[in-house]
Amino acid sequence: MSRTASPTVVIVPGLRDHVEEHWQTVLAAETVGARSVPPLTGDRLSRDAQVAALESVLADIPGPVVLVAHSAGVMTTVHWAQRHRRPVTGALLAAPPDFDTPLPAGYPTAQALRENGWTPIPRSPLPFRSIVAASTNDPLATFDRVAGLARAWGSRLVNLGPVGHLNPASGYGAWPRAEEFIRELDPAPEAL
Repeated sequence: MSRTASPTVVIVPGLRDHVEEHWQTVLAAETVGARSVPPLTGDRLSRDAQVAALESVLADIPGPVVLVAHSAGVMTTVHWAQRHRRPVTGALLAAPPDFDTPLPAGYPTAQALRENGWTPIPRSPLPFRSIVAASTNDPLATFDRVAGLARAWGSRLVNLGPVGHLNPASGYGAWPRAEEFIRELDPAPEAL
């Protein structure tokens, strides 16, 4: 998919390092003018640092944007939306984790998430259109909990079925449906 630069697609990754096979990395490479929030090397678990990194990328973009967030990037996006206002055409919020409940072993603890400002999860309506794409077997959130977040945020909920955490570990690299959701959020003409 080749897109014009307006609005700019901004990729908001989770807390992971850069992963070549991840659908967000593939999408960024295939989308003309896309920008990505770089992974942090320090303060990675800090909500404030993640929100500041998103704001830094957005500050360099003069026009509207479509945010494409995955996992903790969804939480970064909703926390950012509580503090900042700028033209956002819409947001794709894929596989949000439920930071308000304990995560599986190997992920940040509830105490670490609380101490770093991630909880409680904001439940105010988002000031822009959004789509929450949720898995029915995500190890980081039950579908019912994510459906509740989508309702609170005023988002359209899409049931993706059993796709795990929608990442390479779940068998997902390129994810063409992301392009469909971006087109839904930004019906502007595309350059082919």
